[in-house]
Amino acid sequence: MKPETKVKKIISALEKEFPDARIRLNHSSPFELLVATILSAQCTDERVNIVTKALFSKYKTSRDFANLKTQELEKMIFSTGYYKSKARHIIESAKIIEERFNGQVPSELESLLELPGVGRKTANVILSHSFNKPGIVVDTHVIRITNRLGLVKTKNPQKIEFQLMEIVPKDKWVVFTHLLIAHGRKYCTSRSPKCDLCPINSLCDYNQKLL
Repeated sequence: MKPETKVKKIISALEKEFPDARIRLNHSSPFELLVATILSAQCTDERVNIVTKALFSKYKTSRDFANLKTQELEKMIFSTGYYKSKARHIIESAKIIEERFNGQVPSELESLLELPGVGRKTANVILSHSFNKPGIVVDTHVIRITNRLGLVKTKNPQKIEFQLMEIVPKDKWVVFTHLLIAHGRKYCTSRSPKCDLCPINSLCDYNQKLL
């Protein structure tokens, strides 16, 4: 089966299984999404949303965060883990946005990648959900599942992103990530995946090896 055909079958099956697959980080602006995405590293979306509810009630704009004391922000985001580096990255990014981008989160990939703590994953989240510029976000779920499915044979996130862009229809780039994340949480877990219950097990190289 051609990879393009396989991907379409996978997307079709997962869209039926997870019709509400979407971004789970609560936000009301590109900057809030930037902050939430930085906080989401090694942390659940549920925990991030609890933290940002209190955080965004007090601070909303890049100017607000640029003027924050590092220790103050650290206290508010402590429960997300890696709070020292996250606080530093958020405040430094806020200052750069204020000084170089007139207080507006940049809408170009190259500019976003200049912000501390922002890699291609975070940049693609922001471009896709704030600026309607579709991208494929490669997180741990996407790395694990695309390898198991046999769509890629690498753990390098950037290589996976570019390879998926060649076989996933562009109008499905954004939802593809959310479908795989939902699938990874329910069925294709890191340990002890539920292959017998998986709605796409017939399309999975990993499952076929188990038979």
